[in-house]
Amino acid sequence: MSDLSCKLLVIGAGPGGYVTAIRAGQLGVDTIIVDGEALGGTCLNVGCIPSKALIHAADEFAASAAHSKKNPLGISHPKPKIDFKQTIKWKDGVVKQLTGGVGALLKKAKVRTVMGWATFVDGKTVSVATDKGEIKISAENICIASGSTSTELPHMPFGGDIISSTEALALETVPASLAVIGAGYIGLELGIAYAKLGAKVTIVEREDRILPIYDAALTKPVLARLKALKINLHLKTDAAAFADGVLTGKTSGSKSVEIPAEKVLVTVGRSPQTKGLGLDNLVLDMDGPFIKIDDRCRTAMTGIYAIGDVTGEPMLAHRAMAQGEMVAELVAGKARVWDKAVIPAICFTDPEIVTAGLSPDEAEAENIEIINAMFPLAANGRSLAIERTDGFIRIVARKDNHLVLGIQAVGKGCAELASGFGLAIEMGARLEDIADTIHAHPTQGEAVQEAALKGLGHALHI
Repeated sequence: MSDLSCKLLVIGAGPGGYVTAIRAGQLGVDTIIVDGEALGGTCLNVGCIPSKALIHAADEFAASAAHSKKNPLGISHPKPKIDFKQTIKWKDGVVKQLTGGVGALLKKAKVRTVMGWATFVDGKTVSVATDKGEIKISAENICIASGSTSTELPHMPFGGDIISSTEALALETVPASLAVIGAGYIGLELGIAYAKLGAKVTIVEREDRILPIYDAALTKPVLARLKALKINLHLKTDAAAFADGVLTGKTSGSKSVEIPAEKVLVTVGRSPQTKGLGLDNLVLDMDGPFIKIDDRCRTAMTGIYAIGDVTGEPMLAHRAMAQGEMVAELVAGKARVWDKAVIPAICFTDPEIVTAGLSPDEAEAENIEIINAMFPLAANGRSLAIERTDGFIRIVARKDNHLVLGIQAVGKGCAELASGFGLAIEMGARLEDIADTIHAHPTQGEAVQEAALKGLGHALHI
């Protein structure tokens, strides 16, 4: 292959990278995107999308299993079985459809794609190792969008029956027993899914609570669901070793715990993917392991940008996408700055958790007097009709002018409310704006209106 040149080189074809490239192509910027793995990155191939597909399959199987017993809906059928290889095949089909779509969109935007691993030679040049040999690409601007990888435990490296989320999404059979190390969102999402599929799941967490980044009110319904699914939970416990099908843990009181496990899923976080990029050949400012950027995603070197997981928290695909769109427009000569008021986040547990903006504790930590208005889904008609009333909608607003600072929810299916939460905060809504907007009946969205009404002192349905 011949050496190449372009105006914008994007390293990494995950959600942040491919959005950067597509938007740049739309704006007429000569763009090349490089990745050594399939288009779509971790999110489309071994993360966000396949995990949600597996969660959906687990939910369907669990619902079928529930209907094989006496139930209030009057539905009955024989005990269901699952062909897990077919489930994984279907999941892979979903992934293939989406990654193929990314390739088509890049082509439509006239972006050149190079499959290979990029290493910086200097601030304007990278060397790419392809299956046809090494090529060099020179670029006026470079965007680093290389994403992140699963973090290993030093004393329990990945391999064999110790797996990361990547391997957990590609198992050929449902393990009889699964130990999950880490009670963050990835561990709980996959642990709950496998419990519904029939595995005996045990979760080990070194902190004293699950989902430590969320407040206790939001995690309480999830904790109750773990108990209902018969998922064993060991808090304040460190995973010490795994051998002969037994995971050994040490509690904070130095007591030993032995957990039988066919597979051990390690979900203790994600680390920026910078290994092999040749960052030593650049002069970048770092923020710990992350690349430091300004409010235009610029690094310390002119013409080099960085977006997404390599720049730190929150490690969310939609943050990377928004950053990538901005970088593309900056390279095209447009005036842009990162001025987002909120980045919604979703934990796809059962029930789901949605957060946008400030929680009550965060607002109070900033010495803001607030109204904390919570409406229970037990009083919502739609939630009653789908037999899932565990959860609530909560609005945090300033006490003086009723400006909405944050909206949180926990409940079955509440993830689809996230866009509305973000829109309300981004547009500077007040409690009155939400309360005076007609919300369709019967929907969970009515609970958002009711929370606003409660904040104003006159909720209608409680």
